[in-house]
Amino acid sequence: MNIVVIFAGGTGQRMNCKTKPKQFLELHGKPILVYTVEQFQKHEMIDGIIIVMLENWISYCEDIISQYRLTKVSAVVRGGNNGQESIFRGIEKAHELYPSDSIVLIHDGVRPLVDHETITEDIKCARKHGNAITVAPAIETITLKNDMGAVKEIFDRSRCYMAKAPQCFRLKDIYDSHLQSQQEGLTDFIDSASLMKHYGYELYTVEGSPENIKITTPGDFYIFRAIVDAQENSQIFGI
Repeated sequence: MNIVVIFAGGTGQRMNCKTKPKQFLELHGKPILVYTVEQFQKHEMIDGIIIVMLENWISYCEDIISQYRLTKVSAVVRGGNNGQESIFRGIEKAHELYPSDSIVLIHDGVRPLVDHETITEDIKCARKHGNAITVAPAIETITLKNDMGAVKEIFDRSRCYMAKAPQCFRLKDIYDSHLQSQQEGLTDFIDSASLMKHYGYELYTVEGSPENIKITTPGDFYIFRAIVDAQENSQIFGI
């Protein structure tokens, strides 16, 4: 089976959200989170969706799931004290509900432009290699600075990629790695790819669309709106 764990536990501080978390901000009357979940709801290879949510917003989220008929959502679980703990809670629920040989796709609730092809290729890669990390080519120069703020190293941009999402693993592998990290007191991995790399897994990449942005700042939201409007115009006018 192919299961998605969607992390939607952010508070939106960099978006300057005053009334609601950024995943519930609306574009054309539809919350960002719904745009995201619909990408997986519509995909024929996805069997189930688990959403990790801020505790105080679980009821609101469940209402939205019902309103938009997101029937593949099997659970909404409470987030943890940090990103790693929150993702584990989603994986833990997946481990309760689905077979251990399932593929689990870990995705951001505010990454609503993931496309059908990327999801398909991620699943195929994970089935073949045991994992798949969605990436996009670096389009700007990447540097490493020293403690004094001076440039220490400039990387060959042609060999650099930006890790995005989904990040996909065999359910048993990612579940066991999280348990091991907890036993060792390692709770600050920046993402699942970093955690799995730490425990010796060779990671495989799938190049996704550059439009697969994460909506973190107001500027990201405006880009998202422009892309959605362009997509709608192309359907209406055949552009």
